[in-house]
Amino acid sequence: GQMLDIKSIRADFPILDRVLPNGKKLVYFDNAATSQKPQCVIDAMSNFYENYNSNAHRANHTLADEASSALENARSQISNFFGAKPENMIYTSGATEAINLVSYGWAKNNLQYGDVIVITEMEHHADIVPWQELSKEKGVEVRYVPINNETFTLDMEAFEIALEGASLVCVTHTSNVLGIRNPIEKIIEMSKEVGCKVLIDCAQGAPHEKIDFENLGADFLAISAHKMAGPTGIGCLLTSTERIQEMGPFMTGGSMIKTVTTNGSTFKDGHAMFETGTPRIAEAIGWGAAVEWLDQFEMEDIHSHVHEIAAFAGNEMEKIPGIKIFGNPSNKDSSGAVSFLHDSIQSQDLALLLDQGGYAVRTGHHCAQPLMDALGVPSTNRASFWIYNTKEEVDGFLEHLKYICERFS
Repeated sequence: GQMLDIKSIRADFPILDRVLPNGKKLVYFDNAATSQKPQCVIDAMSNFYENYNSNAHRANHTLADEASSALENARSQISNFFGAKPENMIYTSGATEAINLVSYGWAKNNLQYGDVIVITEMEHHADIVPWQELSKEKGVEVRYVPINNETFTLDMEAFEIALEGASLVCVTHTSNVLGIRNPIEKIIEMSKEVGCKVLIDCAQGAPHEKIDFENLGADFLAISAHKMAGPTGIGCLLTSTERIQEMGPFMTGGSMIKTVTTNGSTFKDGHAMFETGTPRIAEAIGWGAAVEWLDQFEMEDIHSHVHEIAAFAGNEMEKIPGIKIFGNPSNKDSSGAVSFLHDSIQSQDLALLLDQGGYAVRTGHHCAQPLMDALGVPSTNRASFWIYNTKEEVDGFLEHLKYICERFS
């Protein structure tokens, strides 16, 4: 792909000029937790609140019309970006709510006692806990596919065995801890062969790759805006018309109803059944602006830029005495997350020492405790990179990390 102009990209993000209270310039390496927002996203949301703030779909005045059409235009932009039809996109508060919507809206109505759900050891808690809850409530069985501890990849032989008699497969597109991309095409194909429905958690995949819903052929895709330059508080579930027809409402209230009487209520059809309450109008507009901003670039170019930085960081970090890397940032499918630990400096302490140099990294179990157990560690530090990060930032980071390791170990 073409070279990205990182300097002009950085100029779009006001926060990157931030100087921390200790006088250090911010270096933001926590993109897998949330990405920063370009000015155009911030402006689109402010513009809504300043000029046409109104409740969508609820009135016949000018502002309401403008708010409603902005909400639906955003739906068209976003669904189009993900290769889905607007009517197959349900707005949610994020990937977490999207997964819960599948659990409460689809699985509860379509799975019975003894049915099997296959998930993996590398899932985020948002793709584990809803299935554990469903298991308590309905008696479905949850099977966990292990990872191979040498390669940090999914054990595909175990996956094939786990598929036996399964009804639903839920798997993360890309691990938020290891940065490793799963072979989702193969997973979808194998699942479909045995008549299994598939949910892919794309929270980490969407910022790094062009997601194409129609082409992938999964039944459900959960996506979050805030890791791909959009605002927090919004995401979506992409699903097929067929699956929508099998679903019941997960939350109920206004705007998802046809009629309400004291004797009972009837619900709207299609995605409208799942969007109750005041819509996330400003957030949707912000997300629309984010995908428009991302559309200037090829996702392959973003991926190769991020991958190059992550692979370089991972390779150099491994040379520092005491540092161990989890995952394989050099793997071509790896996407910008480098998890690491020092053998004697505690992860929390290391993070604070890095912060003193201006480096923002994540520390903890990354909402993936089963994966931590599989790796045999309580937590890791994680540096995760995105489109606006530079090799120079990584050079500074490596220097600071070396200094910490020499001084404190």
